[in-house]
Amino acid sequence: MSAARPLTVLRTVAALAALPLLLTACGYGSDAEDDPTRAEVAADAKKLSASEVKIGYFPNLTHATALVGVQEGLLQKELGGTTIKASTFNAGPSEIEALNAGSIDIGWIGPSPSVNGYTKSAGKNLRIISGSASGGVKLVVNPATVKTLDDLKGKKIATPQLGNTQDVALLHWIAEQGWKVDAQSGKGDVSVVRTENKITPDAYRSGSVDGAWVPEPTASKLVADGAKVLLDESEIWPDKKFVITNIIVSQTFLKEHPDVVEAVLRGSVKTNAWINANPDEAKASANKALEKLSGKALPDEVLDPAWESITFLDDPLASTLDAQAAHAVSAGLLEKPDLKGIYDLEPLNKVLEAEGRPAVDDAGLGVR
Repeated sequence: MSAARPLTVLRTVAALAALPLLLTACGYGSDAEDDPTRAEVAADAKKLSASEVKIGYFPNLTHATALVGVQEGLLQKELGGTTIKASTFNAGPSEIEALNAGSIDIGWIGPSPSVNGYTKSAGKNLRIISGSASGGVKLVVNPATVKTLDDLKGKKIATPQLGNTQDVALLHWIAEQGWKVDAQSGKGDVSVVRTENKITPDAYRSGSVDGAWVPEPTASKLVADGAKVLLDESEIWPDKKFVITNIIVSQTFLKEHPDVVEAVLRGSVKTNAWINANPDEAKASANKALEKLSGKALPDEVLDPAWESITFLDDPLASTLDAQAAHAVSAGLLEKPDLKGIYDLEPLNKVLEAEGRPAVDDAGLGVR
């Protein structure tokens, strides 16, 4: 161990020790931070039914639709004189709290917090109105201690948060191997260590964990530190697609400002089309946005493999969200939810029809 390591290790151990308290207190994450990026609005641009729309997202590559859409002005263009106020979050629970409080109107968020937010409010606080991204999640491990999937038994594997999307995926995969883990404590045949993404690289380097089931770019950061990809989560899903990012909206805002919601969806659809038509330019734009938000751009050795593993699409892949909810139930993290009504894809399908594209399906979970 180098002379510079002890302090880092002590900080990591302290952070890990404090994690259960943090989870109990606020679910990992932090308060919202304003995104300073502002698109120009023409003086004579016509406002829609709201003068402002408050949107939220994570400073993650899996939220690149929002990052690029704001960075390139593609969302603002569709909103005309209605201005965007953007905020970023580090975890789903914080964003759901902001949506419930009216601090944001529309958000980019993962499937597990979407399901949790919907069920905890008895179906009254949000709707999923679009997909945004698929994939971008990997199981990466220390090649010195884990050479095959069977070697995971007895090892310590990090996930970002108790009950989050990757935590549920790992617990489900472990159960499919016939192994046992207590979902709440993470103890069992595999030790599941809930560790904030920004802490995970230090935990890996210190040997506190043997690997991690994490989203990008954390997975590629670990690979840059010497880890290897043991499993890409897309490999275990039909058609190699599963929802990693949804777009949600406050039901109140959807009812009161449908024109604004439709404009944001037009911007999202056009942003995804631009990303897929201009992948290198879009990747650079997303990295520029991340640099503004975090103060540091991702190096190419992290950015390139992370970007390649994510698919940007408008289809919410509703059947995979339903499956993920079922996995959370089987893991003992969620009571069987009634998800009927979690989706309202009518505004999105209206936008897609105008673009000459086919409608997307809600897997029977649309509004009653």
